Amino acid sequence: MTENDTILVVEDDRNLLDTLRYNLHKEGYEVVTAADGAEALDIARREKPDLIILDIMLPIMSGFEVCRILRKEMIVPILMLTAKADETDKIVGLEIGADDYMTKPFSLRELMARVRAMLRRSKMVEEQPGTRESLLMVGDIVVDVARHKASKGITTLELTPKEFDLLAFLVRNRGFVLSRDQLLEKVWGYDFAGDTRTVDVHVRWLREKIEDNPNKPKLLVTVRGVGYKLEG
Repeated sequence: MTENDTILVVEDDRNLLDTLRYNLHKEGYEVVTAADGAEALDIARREKPDLIILDIMLPIMSGFEVCRILRKEMIVPILMLTAKADETDKIVGLEIGADDYMTKPFSLRELMARVRAMLRRSKMVEEQPGTRESLLMVGDIVVDVARHKASKGITTLELTPKEFDLLAFLVRNRGFVLSRDQLLEKVWGYDFAGDTRTVDVHVRWLREKIEDNPNKPKLLVTVRGVGYKLEG
């Protein structure tokens, strides 16, 4: 973390907003806030935050819509907050490009741990030099790490930032079986037990983009009881 790390907190519950702002400031982060979706978009575009904590249930524009728009405009880690335990909300958030989610009520300690991990991982990606490993290939899939682009044959893959990170890591480790916990650690940067559902959703949507038949994957396969493996 550096003194320049700025976090945008988007939350319409004033008490929770103040609590998050106080605790993030105490950790040394710069914090900007928004109480509705429209304001969140304006501030994100102006401030270019290093990370966004985004509630789903917001006035004017939902967190889902804010996330969908921002994903088209910038690469920034997004941690979504939901008051519902409904699995659908979590999956929708991940599908539209959120990096992870937390369900209210949540532990502030765990939220801070996730924030640190997401920022650390984001900086690792940004600072990755253009080495001989910047161009990764398996079969007809090419991952250009330096340019943050990927393709399958002549088709450019439209990937969310986390889908790209996951694909690049899988290609680097093709042929090896990787557990969900390993993927959380290496791709999400979590050095603690996280929700492996996050991994499963990202794998499912990555299959939609790299497999000829996502329902019968031949590239990104499940190793029952262990995790996933990219054949190659």
